[in-house]
Amino acid sequence: MLLILLFVAPSWGGQFFEQDGMAIRGYDPVAYFTRGTPMQGVPEFHAVFQGSIFYFASATHRDIFLANPEKFSPQYGGFCAYGMAKGYKASIDPVAFAVVGEKLYLNYSGTVRALWILDISGYVKKADHNWPAVRLTTRVTP
Repeated sequence: MLLILLFVAPSWGGQFFEQDGMAIRGYDPVAYFTRGTPMQGVPEFHAVFQGSIFYFASATHRDIFLANPEKFSPQYGGFCAYGMAKGYKASIDPVAFAVVGEKLYLNYSGTVRALWILDISGYVKKADHNWPAVRLTTRVTP
C-alpha cells in the first residue's frame, strides 16, 4: 500500500506543488499570461526555480520566466487558491485558473474555480493571510 501511495501522491522537491517531478503538473506558467490559456510544457524547455522544475512550451517562454520568475510563478506555491483561502493545501487542475492583478491563481477543479471567482478579492485576502502558516504543512488534499 505504501508503495502505491508513493506513486500517486504529489511530491515536493521544491517550493511548489509538484506531481511526477513537475511543478504545476508540467504546464507552462508563462502561457497563462501570454496566451491566456493553459499549455502543457515539454521537458526540452525547463527551468528550476526554488528547487522546483517548471516546463515550458517554448524556449522563449522559458527565457521570459527566468527573467522574472516571481511574476509568472503561481500564487500559494501552485496549490489551490480556494483551498488556501479555506486554510489547507489542495492539489490543482491546471486548466482551472485565473490571472488576476498580474498574478496566476490555480484551483482544484472547474467547479471549485466557479466558487472562487464569486469572491476573488475576499478569497485572495484570506489565502494571503493563511499562506504563511499553511505553506509549512505537509498534508495535501488530493
